[in-house]
Amino acid sequence: MRPRRIALLFHEQDTRVRPETTGVAGLIPTWEADGHTVIPLYGTGVFEPADLVLVHVDLSVVPEAYLDFAARYPVALNGRVRDIRKSTFSPGLLRAGDPWKGPVIVKSDRNYGGHPEALRGVARMDGQGLLPSFGSPLDYEIYDSLGEVPPDRFESPDLVVQAFLPEMEDGRFFVRSYAFLGDRHTTQRAGADEPIVKGQTVTSTEPAEPHPDIVALRHRLGFDYGKFDYVVRDGAAVILDINKTPGAIYRASPRILENRRIRAQGLYGFFRD
Repeated sequence: MRPRRIALLFHEQDTRVRPETTGVAGLIPTWEADGHTVIPLYGTGVFEPADLVLVHVDLSVVPEAYLDFAARYPVALNGRVRDIRKSTFSPGLLRAGDPWKGPVIVKSDRNYGGHPEALRGVARMDGQGLLPSFGSPLDYEIYDSLGEVPPDRFESPDLVVQAFLPEMEDGRFFVRSYAFLGDRHTTQRAGADEPIVKGQTVTSTEPAEPHPDIVALRHRLGFDYGKFDYVVRDGAAVILDINKTPGAIYRASPRILENRRIRAQGLYGFFRD
């Protein structure tokens, strides 16, 4: 394999954010060890020739200028992925007065509580400044019924109200994460004693096979790289979150390092001779 130039397209304000703080950073060592050059790009002001570009703009809605810029490259990974707000893909979204009788959860419509937007100076959708509605996804609100949800939660364009459909086993909660690049993937099932399975609440992880419906959804949405979180109930997959810029995992266990190596090699299927 001849050496290639790999461009990573970040938001213009991310010059202060080193690529090492992102999930894609864990893939770079494999590419560089195989003789390839990685070129970080910040914004669309300077075009650097490369064999392909990975659009890594950490906003729920990618400005069209970034996708137009990426289209100038021979291959643009995630070049078709513009909008990952939950209102664009989530099942079970609810409004006040809907007939749903079970528990519900109130989430940010934007990815990771809207914090990526706040860090890059993008205002909330309700016009109320930059401060996100939730400190983190751990602050998402769970109610026993739709009738208990405060009316302002339905009115805010920054929030979504969704049926709460957890995957449970022996009283514990589980979420599955399907991380992928091209034709390579790794999937894990994380468990927690808390209903929101995220970060510090996770107490166990185990390998899992990706649900075929989630793989199909990934291809239908045009994702080349990213991570999808979902649960399985009665054999059916329920998508929770889609992410085109997964964050970094700092615990470099042998399993994590191997998973990074596996996913990194998925890039090579996009190379053109």
